[in-house]
Amino acid sequence: MNNIMVCVTKQKTCQRLIDYGKKLRESDDDQLFVIHIAKSDDSFLDNSEEGEALEFLYEKARDAGASLTVEKSDDVMKTLIDIVDKNGITEVITGQSGEKEDKDSFLNRLGEYLAGKAKLIVVPAHS
Repeated sequence: MNNIMVCVTKQKTCQRLIDYGKKLRESDDDQLFVIHIAKSDDSFLDNSEEGEALEFLYEKARDAGASLTVEKSDDVMKTLIDIVDKNGITEVITGQSGEKEDKDSFLNRLGEYLAGKAKLIVVPAHS
């Protein structure tokens, strides 16, 4: 059984990541988790655009047979790692970062943590 975690932002382009995760499901036993981590001071209810973006993510997750989790945290790495550990995640899907790729980049640090636990799949911006 695979437990696949798709890390998304509030952008509608994240649908491609959810679709990618859905394609990785090999059986009905595989679980798909769509995760969005928001900063602690983000307010969704006061911003109609963010509310619409979350509704869009919810609909896309539901259509893919996934659960959508929105967490508030100022330590995104720790929160993702906790979710990986708690749910026995086997594959983590993220979009390509605009961040310069070096040993201290977020994706490299995440990949180092996941080594031996889960496979990190970085989907290019134009896939």
